[in-house]
Amino acid sequence: MLAKPIPATGEMLPAIGIGTYKGFDLADGAETRARLAEVLRRLFGAGGSIVDSSPMYGRAEARAGEALAALGRQCDAFIMTKVWTSGREAGIRQMRDSLAFFGVARIALMQIHNLVDWRTHLPTLREWQAAGTLRYIGITHYTTGAFADLEAVLQREKLDFLQVPYSIAERAAEQRLLPLCKEKGVAVIANVPFGAGRLFRAVRGRPVPGWAHEFGAATWAQFFLKYLLGHDACTCVIPGTGDPDHAADMLGAGEGRLPYEPERRRMVEALAAL
Repeated sequence: MLAKPIPATGEMLPAIGIGTYKGFDLADGAETRARLAEVLRRLFGAGGSIVDSSPMYGRAEARAGEALAALGRQCDAFIMTKVWTSGREAGIRQMRDSLAFFGVARIALMQIHNLVDWRTHLPTLREWQAAGTLRYIGITHYTTGAFADLEAVLQREKLDFLQVPYSIAERAAEQRLLPLCKEKGVAVIANVPFGAGRLFRAVRGRPVPGWAHEFGAATWAQFFLKYLLGHDACTCVIPGTGDPDHAADMLGAGEGRLPYEPERRRMVEALAAL
């Protein structure tokens, strides 16, 4: 799989991971466990390792941890999760719960979800990072309306990662946040890369342009993901799914080269013309 460097350390990170929102927020059961383990088996089989979750996603952390345990891959996964509560002690309890759900002693990336009580949590994250319990720290948001707040925090604080909504149809992050992250040496995670399904509805019944095969985009999922990864400030994308076949399709975007900037402009134009 294609990989990109984490600016803070130079560590190479696989470009496509699995998000667990909705797709992993499921009641326990043998069928669920087998299906979610297969999703992550395909992730590792494609050369990936990123599993992104949050306490906000209900049962997702527990199901993801069980799937990793079933595969014996807890230590191989680049686990990204979040703290999503108010108050220092509540945040500590929540992060300890995350460690227990995943069955690990260290989490690769802990993010302050949607900037909830970030001034309180950030010192704790720094303490845990210094102790080695967290490798990287970051902030997230799910709305473009919060971009000014994210920018203000990035200007003020040293962080390793930023996670934001970014898709070929929602390119607001390209205006200020992505250039700022490149300047500050902050890795960027793109969430909601399919516009919560809107992009697939827009192209339903239409073929992927033939010229997209030149950079390895054989399906619309791969087309949309490669557009994002083609931006030099976008480190990785985390499309969410609990379906093994959908996962395999999306992970295919990690093969072949990425589109050059003129090709990315052509991709935008092609979508607008539909």
